[in-house]
Amino acid sequence: MSGLTTCLWFDGRAEEAVRLYASAFGDAFQPGRVLRAASDYPGGRAGSVLTIDFTLYGQAFFAMNGGAQTAFNDAVSLQIDTADQAETDRLWDALTADGGAPIACGWLKDRFGLRWQITPRRLTELMHHDDAEVRARVMAAMTAMVKIDIAALEAAAGGAA
Repeated sequence: MSGLTTCLWFDGRAEEAVRLYASAFGDAFQPGRVLRAASDYPGGRAGSVLTIDFTLYGQAFFAMNGGAQTAFNDAVSLQIDTADQAETDRLWDALTADGGAPIACGWLKDRFGLRWQITPRRLTELMHHDDAEVRARVMAAMTAMVKIDIAALEAAAGGAA
């Protein structure tokens, strides 16, 4: 069977990144195989970790110590759908810790530069509301936020300023 695996290119910090993701995502994270380099390569030495396979919410990834030739940017992000404010806050705090940074509208970058969207399911539901005025109020509220606040979205949906 064919499949799709997302490669995440790190500058020598793949192991550190995988530890962060394992800690942040708990049971949604499943570790996989570790491949060590057979010889020296531009991103590392023989015997060092070259790639680490893992799954996150059932999606296959591999973290690669590829060297400094490239960096993450805003063109690609990983969107995580959260069940409630507590999960939103927990993931936000874990991914912005130790050098990560909030961006806007539920987006952040972790300390490795990888962009994430921490998106409560309720935001998605409200953005698909049948009433265009509700959608407009929710959009206006969301675009003023950094981390998504579900209670504030609910208030906006209900017509509160």
